[in-house]
Amino acid sequence: MKNSGFTFRKRLASFRYAFNGIRLLIQKEQNAWIHCFAAICVVIAGFFFGLSEAEWIAVIIVIGAVLSAEAVNSAIESLADLVSPEYNEAIKNTKDLAAGAVLIIAIAAAIVGFIIFLPKLGVLPAI
Repeated sequence: MKNSGFTFRKRLASFRYAFNGIRLLIQKEQNAWIHCFAAICVVIAGFFFGLSEAEWIAVIIVIGAVLSAEAVNSAIESLADLVSPEYNEAIKNTKDLAAGAVLIIAIAAAIVGFIIFLPKLGVLPAI
């Protein structure tokens, strides 16, 4: 693909495409609905408990990471289904690996949440 240079029109178009990708993720991907619901609950809890700046940074990073991983997973699944609509072991493994990546970051996000919120609930001492 030839790079014809920088223009503001192209940059604006790229943002339009990216926002369309976010819209597709939220509208069509049921797992993203679960992640968005969890993110909304965490943000509400964050305001309720008065998170520190560092805690907000951690929460925002893990929310972004989980939603980004879910978007990449969805893109991989969509492309894989187009390329190979019939069963293919390599496609299955690719889709499983992408789903595993989402699970890994979701577990990490849950651990961050536990570290931040359990002491605020009095369940664990603060670290």
